[in-house]
Amino acid sequence: MAKAITTFNCNKCGTVHKKWAGRCDGCGEWNTIVEEAPLSTGPSKKSLGGMRGKKIPLADLSGQEAPPARTSAKMPELDRVLGGGLVEASAILVGGDPGIGKSTLLLQAAASFARVGLKVIYVSGEEAKAQIRMRAQRLNLADAPVQLATETNLRDVLTTLEAEKPDLVIIDSVQTMWADNVESAPGSVSQVRAVSHELTTFAKRNGTSVILVGHVTKDGQIAGPRVVEHMVDTVLYFEGERGHQFRILRAVKNRFGPADEIGVFEMTGTGLAEVTNPSALFLSERDEPAAGSVVFAGIEGTRPLLVELQALVAPSSTAQPRRSVIGWDAGRLSMILAVLEARCGISFAGLDVYLNVAGGLRITEPAADLAVASALLSAREDIALPADTVVFGELSLSGALRAVGQMENRLKEAEKLGFRTAIVPTRSKLSGPPEINLRQMRDLIGFVGEVFGAE
Repeated sequence: MAKAITTFNCNKCGTVHKKWAGRCDGCGEWNTIVEEAPLSTGPSKKSLGGMRGKKIPLADLSGQEAPPARTSAKMPELDRVLGGGLVEASAILVGGDPGIGKSTLLLQAAASFARVGLKVIYVSGEEAKAQIRMRAQRLNLADAPVQLATETNLRDVLTTLEAEKPDLVIIDSVQTMWADNVESAPGSVSQVRAVSHELTTFAKRNGTSVILVGHVTKDGQIAGPRVVEHMVDTVLYFEGERGHQFRILRAVKNRFGPADEIGVFEMTGTGLAEVTNPSALFLSERDEPAAGSVVFAGIEGTRPLLVELQALVAPSSTAQPRRSVIGWDAGRLSMILAVLEARCGISFAGLDVYLNVAGGLRITEPAADLAVASALLSAREDIALPADTVVFGELSLSGALRAVGQMENRLKEAEKLGFRTAIVPTRSKLSGPPEINLRQMRDLIGFVGEVFGAE
């Protein structure tokens, strides 16, 4: 038998160290390294070559199999993110900031699935049954046939699930569960890895769908080892700003549907309400045209989405001007400022720059480059773009504008909401004549000269 080797793992990033240290080399955090015993001790690698195992069956790629069965939750936004509904025997990981509404969303989902005929068990390691019942009453879900359990011992949870044979299990949360065969504290890297592995294996072996709630770190990543995200079939993030009523459920991994799909919800006094037309909601509070305000036609997953970008440029009172960004990548903002200065001669030196995506949405696609540049120039020159204009296009370091995908869907969504003009790159291709007036721009210099009248 191989000798058990004690390891030292970081609770924040999962980096393995040979000995204890005060500071983790992986993430730079202090006092996060703990001593952990190995999960198991088995044969050494040297002896594996002489062992005999069973032959595994092989199959051809040409096999004809039916697509996985799905169950609709009768919640269109949730079904959209899941790829069309809940897949049998799937493992789903849901992460989000504390207090953002994860438990509310999953309790509503549990009630919806239970009402369409699934046997649902909700296991909480953080709240008492009375607290969950109070939330259910507030959400008008007290009559839903959902079974509750409050337990943190994984062995007891699995024994109960094997006896009850549910269709769906919700574990809130995976960091509170502990396996008694692992010698480490709940929430540690070894515990999270072991608990996730056991629950995922249970889902595949018994045909039960499992939804795991995961805590997130201060960087917004799900706490624990990244191997957990590889274990599960789907990874969802529940995003939003506490000051806004909007919540975004985003799929970052989905083996049964498109990744980067989003579902939009609105937080109300009676729970999360689905938003069937997010573009109209994000633009509902947009008043008369204002300097620094630009509407961007984006794509989130398969859904076109119009959102307002807001910029503010003001003289700086410090030697180092501020660059503040909410809802977009700060590094990409610095790149656009550099391109404006290098290619167009427009400098933002000595000016504070603030950029905000209205509604609490986070944008990641490069197609927003031209809209961001438009908002910055509009704020700097104090010139407002027409209210019926949308902007999109990718900006290269040379100042050229590059075409983006799904242009027809972007234009159709803009036209449906009353927009009449779109500023797009010249190289954009359309399958048919557009129903909206296109102002095509070849590069950033031409865009600045034509739209803002600069030389």
